[in-house]
Amino acid sequence: MKKTRGREVLMSTESRDSEVIRKKRETEKQTVNSMIAVYCHGKHGTKRGALCPECRALAEYASLRTDRCPFMETKTFCSACKVHCYSREMQEKIKAVMRYAGPRMLFVHPVLAVRHLKVTIQQKRMEKI
Repeated sequence: MKKTRGREVLMSTESRDSEVIRKKRETEKQTVNSMIAVYCHGKHGTKRGALCPECRALAEYASLRTDRCPFMETKTFCSACKVHCYSREMQEKIKAVMRYAGPRMLFVHPVLAVRHLKVTIQQKRMEKI
């Protein structure tokens, strides 16, 4: 009977972990999509929230990479990951998006920007230890 209880506890812990990872994936996708939208609006002149075909393809690619990431439970953001799964071309595109949209996010999506900054600072502190 103890084994059954132990399994139930283990299963509920696993489901909680998977829920945390799922939320982490969704937050990362939301942040990247918001940054791509800011970039597309500023660089390509699209309406807020709308994406040109090139930026839509980048957003779909980033979402797919995030969904398939095996390191989601331990990493903070793709930029902090030791394994870069983006193709070289897509890496360059997403870097351009981040450089442009990063400073502007504070004005467009302050909650996402502050959360991203907080997690980045925490990660840098952990690396020093």
